[in-house]
Amino acid sequence: MMNEEIMVQQGFPDDLRLAAAELYDAAFGAKLSIAIPNPASRMAILKKGFSPAFSFVALHNGEMVGIAGFKTAQGALTNGISFRLLQEELGYAGAVRAVLILTLFQRKQVPNQLLMDGISVSPKMRGSGIGTNLLHSLLAYAQQEGYQSVRLDVIETNPAAQRLYERVGFVSIKTEHFAYLKWLLGFGAATEMAFDLHAKV
Repeated sequence: MMNEEIMVQQGFPDDLRLAAAELYDAAFGAKLSIAIPNPASRMAILKKGFSPAFSFVALHNGEMVGIAGFKTAQGALTNGISFRLLQEELGYAGAVRAVLILTLFQRKQVPNQLLMDGISVSPKMRGSGIGTNLLHSLLAYAQQEGYQSVRLDVIETNPAAQRLYERVGFVSIKTEHFAYLKWLLGFGAATEMAFDLHAKV
C-alpha cells in the first residue's frame, strides 16, 4: 500500500528492531514503565522480544514511521517477551514483578477475532494518514485470513486514538472501569472497540 512516499508492509527486518522498539516505547512507555522502570532495559526487552510477523509497519524512505501490532492464536507482536527474557534483563525478582504487572494489561484473544496489540506513529509524521493506513492494512489482513472481527482496547487518557478508531469504523462495545487500579496503571477505564469484518473494509 502506497501513500506518497509511505509504504505499509507486514513485518520488518532485524535491522529495524530498534526503530520498532523506539516507536512502541514512545506510545506505551509510560504504561510499560510501571513493569519495567529502567528505559534501557525496557528498550532491550522490546527489541529482543518482538515477533515482527505479527505487525504492519509504515516506512518512509526506509525509516520506520509507524507500527501496528496484532495478536492471534498463533502469536503476537510482543509474544517473545517471555519470563526468561525478562529475567535476563531484570534479574529474577525484577522479572517476577514485571510479569505480575504485565498480566494486568493482558487481553484474551478469542476464536475468529484478531486482537490489536498496539499502534504507534512517529510524532513528526502524525496527521499524514499513517495511522489510518496501518489500520486499513490490518483490517484487510484480518478479512483475508477469515476473521470475523478485529478488537482493541483504548484507555480513557487517549481520546485522540479513540477518535481515529471511530473514523475508521470501530464501534465501542463496553467500557470497563477499575478506579482501584488507577494509582498503579495511570488510568481508570478502558473502552473495548470492535470492527465487524462483515462490513466492507
